[in-house]
Amino acid sequence: MSIINVSTLFSLKGKVALVTGGSRGIGRMIAEGFLQAGAKVYVSSRKIEACNQAAEELSRIGPCESVPADVSDPDGRAALVNTITEREKTLHVLVNNAGANWGAPYEEFPEKGFKKVLDVNLTGVFFLTRDFTPLLEQAGSAEDPARVINVGSMDGVHVPTIIPTGVFAYSSSKAGVHHLSKSLAVELGPRHITVNAIAPGYFESKMTAEVLETYGQAIKDACPLDRIGRPEEMAGIAIYLASRAGAYTNGTVIPVDGGTCIS
Repeated sequence: MSIINVSTLFSLKGKVALVTGGSRGIGRMIAEGFLQAGAKVYVSSRKIEACNQAAEELSRIGPCESVPADVSDPDGRAALVNTITEREKTLHVLVNNAGANWGAPYEEFPEKGFKKVLDVNLTGVFFLTRDFTPLLEQAGSAEDPARVINVGSMDGVHVPTIIPTGVFAYSSSKAGVHHLSKSLAVELGPRHITVNAIAPGYFESKMTAEVLETYGQAIKDACPLDRIGRPEEMAGIAIYLASRAGAYTNGTVIPVDGGTCIS
């Protein structure tokens, strides 16, 4: 009879993780959670100073290194992959969290804004995952696969209506992330790599600060739990997916929104 060891079930000790968009917001919540669980973490973001500062602060918890990169740009992605490959023989966890948004009325929505959001939120996710696949394959096994965790959004599950400004590109790109995660789960599962998506609701971040200030009460009213998310709740779901506890979870989209997308 097997005995479940809860003390190691959610441990990330000995694992190497990369979190894009890891300098702030949801990415930083996940990076901090991974460090608390014992992983070595690389954080990446477009802004060099912010990335370096975040890594320095997170290093007080555990081993954390900064690798700035623009993942919407092919050269930026290639530089990121090369740097991690030079430093590590394997990559156990890839978190595709880097994201962009663009709000504008329907009649005025610019093509350049739509393209920018898709490049960051969807195109970058596919190609970064593809380019890191060899390193992920080196880390994965049948019992303990490597993990890809894509950060989608509850706005990719339902149509957002609280905020009047159109976010057509954002919600479409996040819905694409959810379906891409399922497609990649089928492709990469036989290679001992699982792929799942998290669909967050509202959490405090630089991206949501203005929205929460203006529509905070309406956002809470739309959530059955009558609040926004807390950092430990985002870290918790990511740790689950990255740890032994989530080794048999593949191709899922997990909303972390208090039930907002179904209410």
